[in-house]
Amino acid sequence: QGKKVKEFEKSYSEYVGMDYGVAVNSGSSANLLALTSLVMSGILPKGSEVIVPAATFTTVISPIIQAGLKPVFVDVEMDTYNVSSKSIEAAITDATGLIMVVHSLGNPANMGEIMAISEKHNIPVFEDCCEAHGAAIDGKREGSFGLISAWSFFVAHNMTTGEGGMVNTRDPKLYYILRSIREFGRLLDVDKSVERFGYSDEYLKDYDERYVFENIGYNVRMTDIAASLGIEQLKKLDDYNNTRARVAQDYTKGLAHHSKYLRMPNIPEGYFHSFYGFTILVNDGAPFTRKEIITYMESKNIETRAFMGGNLSIQPAYRELGIRIAGDLTNTNKLSDDAFFIGCHPFLNDDAINYVIRTIDEFIASLDGNN
Repeated sequence: QGKKVKEFEKSYSEYVGMDYGVAVNSGSSANLLALTSLVMSGILPKGSEVIVPAATFTTVISPIIQAGLKPVFVDVEMDTYNVSSKSIEAAITDATGLIMVVHSLGNPANMGEIMAISEKHNIPVFEDCCEAHGAAIDGKREGSFGLISAWSFFVAHNMTTGEGGMVNTRDPKLYYILRSIREFGRLLDVDKSVERFGYSDEYLKDYDERYVFENIGYNVRMTDIAASLGIEQLKKLDDYNNTRARVAQDYTKGLAHHSKYLRMPNIPEGYFHSFYGFTILVNDGAPFTRKEIITYMESKNIETRAFMGGNLSIQPAYRELGIRIAGDLTNTNKLSDDAFFIGCHPFLNDDAINYVIRTIDEFIASLDGNN
């Protein structure tokens, strides 16, 4: 962790539109540090409830529990597959301390409505942007709406450092805590005018300030090698995202004639969807199941993924923890049962895109009565 990490933190924070950035070794670590900093700062009392979509990835939920907080599962909307603002409002109680938004697969959540709820109830917002590099609403980037945001630079994401993550905030107190707990909980405010071994308090006298620890911390630093990759990747991100959007548009146009059976992504007006992946939902009444279509696609060497963890409330790790579910999870269950996504990365050429479309055409044409 050196000058390249600092350079990457500065450039990425400027790109997002936040004041401070703290680079870490993964998106999971970014979530853990963000939540821990909110607790340590006193912004979020330990034991508080965190409203979070039930249809997301495990590294959204586990850090909430690890930080001594209580997740509350709410449903998502079918337009964007993101957390429903109505579900958020209905889930708020006196115990609610945080709204955690996840911009699923690069499609922005409705931050206008969510920030209005935040202001109405004086509840801070944490944006998990691990899949949403460059996504925006009316030109304002995701990760710059709430108090704090987290990112992943895993190899499969829109930009990568191999492994890596970032926390962004505009709060200087959170920034200090984040930097300290990223690196063992070290003391950071060292008086540079005082000679080495100049730290003294009630218990320590003339101690080496580099070995004074004021917080319970971790070791989740990013290396300069990883940051060097991130610096160069960031320069290419917008071009990559524009290409992803074009690939997604080609998929949507090429598969439009299957709209009776398959639902493609929806992009609200003014939203820029950065398309970490291209989601396909098997509609009710289709003469095939998700398993049948993805099995066929996989047999033709087209990789697929489930919609992250589906309904996380029924995943083995969480189902016995007594996590509160606010309202029903109808849409979450639909995604859990019937949604999948395929790649739309910027290095897919027209032949590859057309091959995917043709394979789905062949599968549906092979069904009796659908020629």
